[in-house]
Amino acid sequence: MQHPQSLRITAASPDPALLDLPWHVPLERWPEELLAALPRGISRHIVRFARLSGRVIAIKEIRENLAYHEYDMLRQLDVPSVLPVGIIAGRSSPDGEPLEAALITEHLPFSLPYRALFSQGLRPDTATRLIDALAVLMVRLHLEGFFWGDVSLSNTLFRRDAGAFSAYLVDAETGDLHERLSDGQRAYDLDIARINIIGELMDLQAGELLDPDADVTRIGDALVERYGELWRALTEVESFSFAERWRVQARIDRLNDLGFDVDELAMTTEADGTTVHIQPKVVDAGHHSRRLMRLTGLDVQENQARRLLNDLDEYRAATGRQHEDESFVALDWLNEAFEPAVRAVPRNLRGQLEAAEIYHELLEHRWFMSQAQHRDVPMPEVADDYVRNILPSRPDEHAVLGVQPGEPRDDTGVLPAVIDD
Repeated sequence: MQHPQSLRITAASPDPALLDLPWHVPLERWPEELLAALPRGISRHIVRFARLSGRVIAIKEIRENLAYHEYDMLRQLDVPSVLPVGIIAGRSSPDGEPLEAALITEHLPFSLPYRALFSQGLRPDTATRLIDALAVLMVRLHLEGFFWGDVSLSNTLFRRDAGAFSAYLVDAETGDLHERLSDGQRAYDLDIARINIIGELMDLQAGELLDPDADVTRIGDALVERYGELWRALTEVESFSFAERWRVQARIDRLNDLGFDVDELAMTTEADGTTVHIQPKVVDAGHHSRRLMRLTGLDVQENQARRLLNDLDEYRAATGRQHEDESFVALDWLNEAFEPAVRAVPRNLRGQLEAAEIYHELLEHRWFMSQAQHRDVPMPEVADDYVRNILPSRPDEHAVLGVQPGEPRDDTGVLPAVIDD
């Protein structure tokens, strides 16, 4: 395939297969055989998913200067976001008509835009769970000095995370990185988020995808409240008497419970030595996921890690190994509990959920079975019942998220068409 000489490729790890894609054709006219049929969110730009070297990439047509800006933002951010692959600039049609640049990012496995989530008649509290996830993402972005400028559900992707959701930044073209955000910048981002979310939820109500009685204004306000609670927990100065020094560790433990590590703590005392002031200076999210990774090598979402670590603690107690080295016990738990349970799921069904999410659902299913049968049901029995009665009826995770085991769903698994604007 011949390409115009002016074609310019910017990529951290160039893939020669990029040259095989029809960059001389507008994205909306790419042949179907090149595209991956994945749900797309509402976007100001034309967005398509394509297959490349055994993986799926997302391609967005966008002005060249914005493409380079977004590419740089995504490369610099150390928060949950889509991973940038590269930029194709200098595009033109065979007759010489200029075409917009293409920004390429990795497709985020097991993720969906919010409209796809609501297309399947989800639980009434789904909107609240999405708002909680978005609040955590905003706090993490703001701590890193990133001003988003266009916060919305549409610019976010969501992945299941042990009964909750994790939010990922998917559109950074309006954002900017600063050494530190002012209170005004953070307030502006929050105000934009609140307005956009209320509008998006009203649109869902108009399309009969959200309960018409849902108070969308209250949901929008909940984002501001949740953000404020988390921001204060991570940044506020706490004062106490010198005799209450135990509160330093209590503050650290509280942040760990929220899923954050404290890498640096500012501590000062009054001149008379009677009062201590502490404030976290550097906090880093992913406390539980990092701990699980260190112990087992499993790379999972934060709530999934918290759930698996709790099961690891139960395994230690059940085997009477509370005083043994945790790393050795963790490897035995991995080999004797986690991996056998996941392997009990037939290979053709494992792709419907992430392995950690499957294990979380097995733990949930074991609890329900044990309650119903008034006994501690062994995991092999649980896995057999789950595989026979629950998992086969579940839609593929690439098609829908957020439906809990046993909840009603649309059996067609069909997602609504998305129109690019």
